[in-house]
Amino acid sequence: MQSISKLRPAGRAIAVLGWLGAVGLALAGVWIAGFGSASETLLRIGSFTLAAVVLLLTRIGSRLDVDKPWPVLIDLVLLAALAVAMQRYASIGEALEIGLYFFQTSDILIGVAGVVVLLELTRRAFGMPLVVVCLLAVAYALFGRYLPWIFQHGGYSLQQVMQVIWYSFDGVFGRPLSVVTTLILVFIVFGAVLEAVGAGPVLLRFAFVATGRMRGGPAHAAIAASGVFGTMSGSVSGNVVGTGVMTIPMIIKRGFPARYAGGVEAAASSGGQFMPPIMGAVAFIMSDVTGIPYLTICLAALLPALFYYASLFVAVHLEAVARDIRPIPRRELPVLTRHDWLMSLCFVVPLVLMLAVMISGRSPAMAGFWAVLCAVVLGFVLNPEVRRAPQVILEGLRQGGLAAAQILIAVAAIGIVIGVMNMTGLGLRFAGVIQDISGDSLFLSLVMMMLGSLVLGMGMPTVPAYLIVILVMGPAIQMMGVPVVIAHLFVVYFGVLSSITPPVAIAAFAAAPIARANPVAIGIDACRIALIGFIIPFVMVYNPSLSLVTGFTWVGLAWVCLRLSLTIWLFSTGFSGYASSRLGAGQRGLRFALGLGVLVPMIWVEVACTLLALALVWSDWRNRSREDEDSPATPHHHRDRGGRGALAPAAGPYTHLKSIREDKT
Repeated sequence: MQSISKLRPAGRAIAVLGWLGAVGLALAGVWIAGFGSASETLLRIGSFTLAAVVLLLTRIGSRLDVDKPWPVLIDLVLLAALAVAMQRYASIGEALEIGLYFFQTSDILIGVAGVVVLLELTRRAFGMPLVVVCLLAVAYALFGRYLPWIFQHGGYSLQQVMQVIWYSFDGVFGRPLSVVTTLILVFIVFGAVLEAVGAGPVLLRFAFVATGRMRGGPAHAAIAASGVFGTMSGSVSGNVVGTGVMTIPMIIKRGFPARYAGGVEAAASSGGQFMPPIMGAVAFIMSDVTGIPYLTICLAALLPALFYYASLFVAVHLEAVARDIRPIPRRELPVLTRHDWLMSLCFVVPLVLMLAVMISGRSPAMAGFWAVLCAVVLGFVLNPEVRRAPQVILEGLRQGGLAAAQILIAVAAIGIVIGVMNMTGLGLRFAGVIQDISGDSLFLSLVMMMLGSLVLGMGMPTVPAYLIVILVMGPAIQMMGVPVVIAHLFVVYFGVLSSITPPVAIAAFAAAPIARANPVAIGIDACRIALIGFIIPFVMVYNPSLSLVTGFTWVGLAWVCLRLSLTIWLFSTGFSGYASSRLGAGQRGLRFALGLGVLVPMIWVEVACTLLALALVWSDWRNRSREDEDSPATPHHHRDRGGRGALAPAAGPYTHLKSIREDKT
């Protein structure tokens, strides 16, 4: 509320309304998770309206403090258009449900106004990429009759298009919006409440203590912290900013290049979106779309996500060794206090409670409901700061409400695309074309799916990225005989990894101002660090035992785990140029070739490459052991590969970390 108090009276009044609306949206999400909603229409229409109003009022309140009337007038026009559109929908909603309403020209124009407001709010929250996709979808519905090949359809009028995308439950107010309101909002609020009660900084301290003595130091801590926070966040860029503001400067001070520090944070934050148990809330959408139980999806995603994070740890360790970066001195590490251990319960107990509720057979929404209540109660009991200033809980709810409003707007915008795809059947026709082009080649089909997923997912948050990618690409991959859960995880991985793939690389752009480095360079480093993430989906398709839920055998699981572990080591040493010693270009090329060879789905290639890779790893281990025995006690520092000078870590770069451990005990 401090920032609100600095505004002028008019701006302050509007901002307070926006503040109350955000808190109200968060509380509504918790209430619906615990007690449900009497009316499905009210659930969808009400949640969308409240989200739009919150975003508009928040913007108007801040703009009233600036001596430029035009932006405020535009916002007021948008607010009025929204009010008219939603009032009209509410007045004819009952007739729409029973199908006894005849549309008038005014209804269509009002619907168009509502869509314009939605697209403008989407642009403000997420930029132009998602807006362009929505506009292309509408244009395709209106003018697709003039297009050639598979894109041609029978044609639809503006009235028919608006009836589907605005005045039905197949478009903006479709099933995804309902799932977000009933399932995902409560987990967004859960993450915000954890941060408000002080669990976030404590978890970061635990990450530093657990990884501080590793060569990568703060880079390893960033990976651990981002994995934990990322699974609760529905936004990769939000996770980058939330944890990166502390971890990225520390990684740079330790001796890593700025672009590499940003790349580590971007890659780690992306991985949180497919790390169980929450998977950035996409697990709940996936469960609803596929009909597969939520816990089954979490189990299927567990091992691949662990391998992804293991690859990040190995890559950072080898990069630190190659740059002769030493572990953080013990005296500079934070010390865990009794208060830290108690505060960790604010995260651990709600998480355990949430899993217990779901294992007992209750819904994920109910589990989220009890987790939020548990986190609030533990925050009051364990943190004296919360007892002294209980308004921090309200601020946490406001932050959760704002994040929820943005996700609701994004999913509503994706509803436009869903409505058009359902009208035209383009997804199924596209799947047929992919199958015709690739013929009997599963691998070629998967490559096309990967490229399409990376392109369609660029610039979007995880949930809308998954929805739009699975809508277009899902039928194609399932037609190839890939199990449903693996097909959807395949799409999720590349939809998420599009956030670090240049040229859009939204996670890299979020990390760039913190790292003060080129965002494209950060994206390239992030892709290099996270390369195993681009390979794991293919491994899942050809080795379904990795999912633990389909086509599972113990022998198959052991065999794929061995080969994937070898690939992680070979790729990481190849990229870093260091194993037990410096590697030449030929040695690095050999490692890349073997890393791919062990995963080629031909048994004789797998066995031959695996034996060669094992011999190479054994040689690395023996040579490293000898080097450790012969190395002097005093570390030496060399120039880095870019010739930027000595990379000896600065003395005491973690002194401000010590202040973290001096929180009120």
